[in-house]
Amino acid sequence: MKRWLLKFLPEAEKDLMKFDHNVKRRIIDKLDWLLVNCDLIVHLPLTGEFKEFYKLRVGDWRIIYRIDWKINLIIVNYIDRRDKIYK
Repeated sequence: MKRWLLKFLPEAEKDLMKFDHNVKRRIIDKLDWLLVNCDLIVHLPLTGEFKEFYKLRVGDWRIIYRIDWKINLIIVNYIDRRDKIYK
């Protein structure tokens, strides 16, 4: 199985810092899961202006990310509540 790397863009780091400890832990746990299972899952693509992105659900929060398949890199772009993330 390929080894995947994770990169946070500055906006995603800023988004993560605004959550309380429990939410941060859930998001980080889900991203750890994604690193292990990236080759095994069907990624949920977005449409419209976000068509090159995928989403990952963590309760009421969404992680918006891109994948660079050539270098096995997951790039986290945004993290926010589902009612705010797409605006």
